[in-house]
Amino acid sequence: MPQMPPSAAGPTCPNPSCREPVEPGDRFCGVCGRDLEAVPVPGDDRPTIAISAGAPARVGAAATGKVEWPTASDLDSDDTPVPVHGPADVPGLDSGGSPLHGAASAPATASGGGGAPAAERGGTTDGDDYRLAAPRPAADPRAEPEEEAAPGRVCVFCAAGRVDRDDYCEHCGKAQPRERDHMEQELGAVAAVSDRGLRHHRNEDAFALSATALKDGAPAVIAVVCDGVSSATRPDEASRAACDTAVASLLDALPRGTHPQQAMHEAIIAAADAVNDLADEPGSRRGRPPQQNAPACTLVGAVIARDLLVIGWVGDSRAYWVPIDRSAPASRLTQDDSWAAQMVAAGLMNEAEAYADDRAHAITGWLGADAYELEPHTESYKLDRPGVVVVCTDGLWNYAEAAEEMAAVVPWDAGERPLHGAQKLVGHALGGGGHDNVTVAVLPFPVPPQGAGPA
Repeated sequence: MPQMPPSAAGPTCPNPSCREPVEPGDRFCGVCGRDLEAVPVPGDDRPTIAISAGAPARVGAAATGKVEWPTASDLDSDDTPVPVHGPADVPGLDSGGSPLHGAASAPATASGGGGAPAAERGGTTDGDDYRLAAPRPAADPRAEPEEEAAPGRVCVFCAAGRVDRDDYCEHCGKAQPRERDHMEQELGAVAAVSDRGLRHHRNEDAFALSATALKDGAPAVIAVVCDGVSSATRPDEASRAACDTAVASLLDALPRGTHPQQAMHEAIIAAADAVNDLADEPGSRRGRPPQQNAPACTLVGAVIARDLLVIGWVGDSRAYWVPIDRSAPASRLTQDDSWAAQMVAAGLMNEAEAYADDRAHAITGWLGADAYELEPHTESYKLDRPGVVVVCTDGLWNYAEAAEEMAAVVPWDAGERPLHGAQKLVGHALGGGGHDNVTVAVLPFPVPPQGAGPA
């Protein structure tokens, strides 16, 4: 997942072994389950001494170290046994307001099924006689009732805890699966899969697919993938807004005859405006701590129309070209807006050294109100052989960075089964560790006939 420069990072989990970025309203860390509202325990706290279980011993039995709690008669200084109440001694009302059965006529001392009263047996309880805890006070009818959990809202992990309104279990603290944790879509000639990954508590990636026709009726397919910037506020909303807006812009421009490369440029501008609007929503600036950034995301999009491939991007999400004939070379079609890419471009490091650095994924370009300057990148390519375009976030390319590595993990039949291909690529990232959200879209070329038509 892309990151802002270190100075712009937001709050993280206080657990030293976790340090997962957290949102201002989070009650628990979604990775380690740490209670973010707990008061830290002082370092010199004494350990709790365990009380031995088993049969109690008499007071003063120092040899065994066990303690027998005194009976009721032992506590009375004048040798008068302390009365022990039976279940019927405590008056009460049923749910209709009537006296409970036997409450009004119960004897002062209950024998519980025959025999001498409990007080006459030396203050001990036998048979059905039980000492009752003090009755709970009646609820104040003027108090507002506590909000109850929605039906079926039980934690899917521990199966015991109640799920609160923030989708966290009040027992184990784990975040519950969300709709965006795993998403799949196949739309004719294009397919995409997105997964939360194995380390993050939510999926901040998004994708949008569509198909349309150019002004002359030629089919065109569209895929846009966005990666929310984890150090910004509401990154999941930013990625969703950018995807939806970019695709809507392309669907408006392409049928009107706008050149696909110009249409892609305009779509990125529109997506940036949509993300900027999130920061301008009423109350959003008041609710955002000053150390955090406005909503932000990266974007990469692809359009295939006839034999033309157009790629547009901002940030470090990528596009690759993988021919069906693997004897032909695969290609990476984008250049990252990142610290590592700048170091390589300046000749200060080679690619292996740059991407091994801790600053490698600090991005230098993104969509959002806090972006330094918006510079959309667009490129056009003429495709001369069958193949697939892979559009993805860094959750995938971290595990297949070079074009040759990506080609090695793309299934051979990805052109015929794009959804299967996307599933396999996501599985490759999860199998490699799943350290980030991972999103992949696969666009076959040439576009099959079923890919044509309005979205």
